[in-house]
Amino acid sequence: MMPSGVVSYDAMKRHEAPWSADCQSANTFANFFPKSVEFRAMRIAVSGATGLVGSAFCEFVAQRGHEPVPLVRNPDKEGIYWSIEKEALDVEALADVDAVVHLAGTNIGKKRWTEARKRMIRESRIVGTGLIAKSIAAMKDPPSVFVCASAIGYYGDGGEEWLDEDSEPGEGFMAEVCRQWEAACDPARPVCRVVNTRFAPILSTEGGALARMITPFKLCLGGRLGSGEQFFSWVDLQDVIRAILFIIENDDIEGPVNVVSPDPVRNKKFADVLGDVMNRPSAVPVPEWALKVRLGSEMAEELLLFSQRVRPARLLDAGFEFESPTVEEGLKNAISRE
Repeated sequence: MMPSGVVSYDAMKRHEAPWSADCQSANTFANFFPKSVEFRAMRIAVSGATGLVGSAFCEFVAQRGHEPVPLVRNPDKEGIYWSIEKEALDVEALADVDAVVHLAGTNIGKKRWTEARKRMIRESRIVGTGLIAKSIAAMKDPPSVFVCASAIGYYGDGGEEWLDEDSEPGEGFMAEVCRQWEAACDPARPVCRVVNTRFAPILSTEGGALARMITPFKLCLGGRLGSGEQFFSWVDLQDVIRAILFIIENDDIEGPVNVVSPDPVRNKKFADVLGDVMNRPSAVPVPEWALKVRLGSEMAEELLLFSQRVRPARLLDAGFEFESPTVEEGLKNAISRE
């Protein structure tokens, strides 16, 4: 449950509190609310706090008067110490938080999928998640909610089918990793609310798929991947961090949640819109064989050629409003932050 007395993000919006970097403390932030409205800051533990999503999320919640507390691997740094290799986590420090957001994991798209790289991808997610979940389960006073990252790779290749949180898992390396990743949360489920956020590829010029696409488009060498007919689900970074806080604040949200925009498009359309936004052509396709030579067949298929037409059913049902609901808006917003 959301801690008693905490004002939700939606309530903040209704009172038109300013989202400025000046709002660095709960006391400062609370001054913008009517006296009848109580605001209490949450302490939110965050793993992967220096990554693309984690760093943006920490800044986002701090500006709203909450206190992000990073999970750190160096015991000399400020935060909550943990070590996957040593299977260690400072449970005493964790006892003082309201929510845990687990985002840490080896980047799936940065290097070719050798067997060693695949093992690193798998273990960084499953072992780390299991460590946090077991630690939460053993706590006398656990946090009210555990939000753990997952991915829409859970669904595999869906073809033309619409996929939502009730869809069956697919086939492939990432589908299996996601199944095990989410299952690793099980020890925590009896003692707190657990949410598995199935992220789509995130639009940001700071990292991820879009950051790698921009260079060829700048050189007028961008275009569709493979046939371009595969559906591509995506989500803007700002909607990701807003969705995480929305999930923390909404007690009714539990289990798997697709964090994707409501506007999946075919890869060809995505390339065309990106070209339009950047004022560049999108006329240089990358053939399937070239992708497989560059990345290996398995990685190319699962990350670039699989068709995933995913719907954020649970977020929409809960009333979440996307700031970038269409691919045009998503790409314009992402590029504008470059």
